Amino acid sequence: MTLVLENPTARVKWLAAPSSVSWLEQANGLPELVLIDHAHCERKAAGVALQLMFRYPSDEGLGALLSPLAREELEHFELVLGLLQRRGMALRPLPAPVYGASLTAAVRKGEPERMLDSFLVAGLIEARSHERMALLAAHSPDPELRALYGELLASEARHFGLYWCLCEERFGREATVARLEELAAVEVEALSGELANPDAVRMHSVGVVLR
Repeated sequence: MTLVLENPTARVKWLAAPSSVSWLEQANGLPELVLIDHAHCERKAAGVALQLMFRYPSDEGLGALLSPLAREELEHFELVLGLLQRRGMALRPLPAPVYGASLTAAVRKGEPERMLDSFLVAGLIEARSHERMALLAAHSPDPELRALYGELLASEARHFGLYWCLCEERFGREATVARLEELAAVEVEALSGELANPDAVRMHSVGVVLR
């Protein structure tokens, strides 16, 4: 059966290009790898929120917003870990795609630019996760995985919405939109190309539709 995907960027305004059918087919072909990677992604997302809290301790509003986000990310990690355990699958290290490193490398070093870029990169990762979980919730052949990814969609959308609010409140809409466009292009570049090894499929492995 040929999959026809609606354009997720119509809903996820952060993203400059939608994920491809080939990524979805690869993810559905090795769902256990994507599930293990998903657990790592939730853990890393909690770590990013905590890192930002510690980096900017004088911003009281930041801590009040990111602390609950970090807890929720860890709850999601535990949810995915529980599913792995029920299926007799171990959480093991996986080689990471270049995606996260490429986005991190684009973050500017000086403040306040570093803060803006860090928020936007975190939001872009959340937005891409949301988009791809939505695809899996709609198209995974595994009912349990469809339920899992569907359950997480609302909170994933709230997470990238929170990072948007942090940017807009501190830097204004114009500066936020302008820098987001630049970083969204970096994000698409990091996801461009073909996956040479099927075992390298991840939540953020390559696979986007370029215009």
